[in-house]
Amino acid sequence: MGLLSRKASCNSHGQDSSYFLGWQEYEQNPYHEVNNPKGIIQMGLAENQLCFDLFESWLAKNPDAVSLKRDGKSIFKELVLFQDYHGFPAFKKALVDFMSEIRGNKVTFDPNHIVLTAGATSANETLMFCLAEEGDAFLLPTPYYPGFDRDLKWRTGVEIVPIHCTSSNGFKITLSAIEEAYQQAQKRNLRVKGVLITNPSNPLGTTMARDQLDLLIKFIDDKRIHLISDEIYSGTVFNSPSFVSVMEVLNDKNLRQTQVWERVHIVYSLSKDLGLPGFRAGAIYSNDPAVVAAATKMSSFGLVSSQTQYLLSAMLSDKKFTREYVSENHERLRQRQRDLVSGLEKAGISCLDSNAGLFCWVDMRHLLKSDTFEAEMELWKKIVYDVKLNISPGSSCHCVEPGWFRVCFANMSGNTLQLAIQRLESFVSSIAINSRTHEELKSLRRKTRNNWVFRLSFQSFHDREQDDR
Repeated sequence: MGLLSRKASCNSHGQDSSYFLGWQEYEQNPYHEVNNPKGIIQMGLAENQLCFDLFESWLAKNPDAVSLKRDGKSIFKELVLFQDYHGFPAFKKALVDFMSEIRGNKVTFDPNHIVLTAGATSANETLMFCLAEEGDAFLLPTPYYPGFDRDLKWRTGVEIVPIHCTSSNGFKITLSAIEEAYQQAQKRNLRVKGVLITNPSNPLGTTMARDQLDLLIKFIDDKRIHLISDEIYSGTVFNSPSFVSVMEVLNDKNLRQTQVWERVHIVYSLSKDLGLPGFRAGAIYSNDPAVVAAATKMSSFGLVSSQTQYLLSAMLSDKKFTREYVSENHERLRQRQRDLVSGLEKAGISCLDSNAGLFCWVDMRHLLKSDTFEAEMELWKKIVYDVKLNISPGSSCHCVEPGWFRVCFANMSGNTLQLAIQRLESFVSSIAINSRTHEELKSLRRKTRNNWVFRLSFQSFHDREQDDR
């Protein structure tokens, strides 16, 4: 009998995915401009590091928030003693107001319907525990965030059934694809409890159009299942079309008094929009009181610290700061994405058109030796070990087409991004040179073979001519 539980010793965490393996290689040889200039550049981390100067400026102007004071008086004891897991009312109010702001104030959120969690990872897992039993299934459109294989499945026992999307329509969801996934789940005797989407999409960097959201709402209504909309990138939309929250669609369709109203849930965090993943500030928003009550109880396993709530409530309540931050963040993301796309274009590499997120969905199908996932992994290993760039292969995101990669652009300096582009450009050029050399060698072999055949034929003819004499 083993000393560990089956959960502790099982291999369903997903840690062996190439998504995580790339991180491991980076951590063993991280790039540093001075200390390790030939190290691996981390382009597999969707982190927003473009606006830290704005935060530092705000913190310098608001020292009470950092030093745990209110009106110059210490509230240290108040913050470090036990806090109820419902969370600070001031923080919950500031958070829902910020969520409304980055959605253009087209929707409002009730702070009584929000549950604080230790990041979006905890929020998604908590919703799985609330909505599904072990062995039930959720449908997810591909490609999807590799961490979902861990977040949704590992401890809950919930199954993921992919909704296969393709490049033929820009990886958009179709009714036929959803129906096919639903039928596949039924063939596997899996009870489908819902659909989970990321909007904006990770890894595509695109926003979901209103007609797609209409399709999803009708589908979950017909099947009497749930819809989870992970909207943690909603504040990163830097180009048109603008972001449409599923909550906005519900309001516009006057579904407030219907059953579907309580079967739609939103996941949010400040990890991407504000670039504060270390603060572990996430949330579940649900119109179902039973889900809110259950998730609140479960949140005691992953709380947001009192000190973090106090600091963030002060920051998010500063409307002048949030307005300026959102605007500047959009502009910096827009410019950084443009830098990556234009740099890749010079290397002969294109990207899916995107308008959001901290990454691009990059098309390297033309660099594959064959149209297989084995060829994709071979290319990925060359990029990680030879080019020294950690990017995420599409297969780790369950993409059905080999040759797509997620490449992040907001977690590094502009100079580091340019170096990464230069490395990739040199690699592509070397492939082209090797390809030309290979073709030239084949051509030379053909010429040599033809000359040899000609000489052989001529010698044979000459010998026969001599015999005739």
